[in-house]
Amino acid sequence: MLNLERLRTLDALARHGSVSGAAEGLHITTSAVSQQMSKLEREVGQQLLAKNGRGVRLTDAGRLLAEHAARILSQVELAQSDLEAQRGQVVGELRLSAFPTAARGLFPLALSALRERHPALRLRSCELEPELGIAGVVRGDLDLAVVLDWYNKPMALPDGLVKAPIMDDPADVAMPAGHRLAGREEVDLADFADDEWITWGEGEFCHEWLMFTLRSKGIEPLVGHRAAETHTQFALVAAGLGVCVAPLLGRRPVPAGVVTVPVRQRVRRHVYVVWRADADRRPSIRAAVKALQAAGESLG
Repeated sequence: MLNLERLRTLDALARHGSVSGAAEGLHITTSAVSQQMSKLEREVGQQLLAKNGRGVRLTDAGRLLAEHAARILSQVELAQSDLEAQRGQVVGELRLSAFPTAARGLFPLALSALRERHPALRLRSCELEPELGIAGVVRGDLDLAVVLDWYNKPMALPDGLVKAPIMDDPADVAMPAGHRLAGREEVDLADFADDEWITWGEGEFCHEWLMFTLRSKGIEPLVGHRAAETHTQFALVAAGLGVCVAPLLGRRPVPAGVVTVPVRQRVRRHVYVVWRADADRRPSIRAAVKALQAAGESLG
């Protein structure tokens, strides 16, 4: 009989593409991954891994069994969901991620409410950018991820995921207090065609959105500085080094020397939570979604 934990290890290897990635995803050591795979190879009587340079790759037999493992694990997830739904109890462990401003703005409210209402539920949270959070849910490393897209640039979700809205997050432009537009009631993004922008890291979804949005207005952005954290961006703005887009979620307090002005076109992020469809009936998933939506409503 095939061992479920060894199938889970094979599935992690197939999804992560390396022993170290599988170990990190499963929260075990690389030697434990190798031991599990050796035992699985003895069980099936076939070689599942082959050397590939300094790493490994799945053999044809390994890929075939990995496909079955993914289906088996999905069925196990469905069975666990059905059993939890039948009990109707919010128990077990729930692993969540959120992009940084959502982790700051939503998680303290939502997770404290969850812990108070469901003390038997163990919560594990981390900060991850939206793409990494979605990948973690797809791989099964996470149960839920709080992610975002923008009003003019939706993010495509992989098949097999379900999403629910949490809130719309309006964004202003943050500028130094002495900026020529600091006294305006509203601004257009085009007003900053000659300003240096302080933006997110290269390749991050929000950075790509800003580049896309400014270029759609005929503006080639002048990017002076990059910082992942809102308050690091604010510190650079306060020093007079540029302007930045400042969503409302997680930005308070705005430091001295920084002024935020609304954008006339009503720039907004859509914040939502995603999870796997095969876990849809889990009471813990439903309780977490409800808590996150309540936190979003209180902030909106």
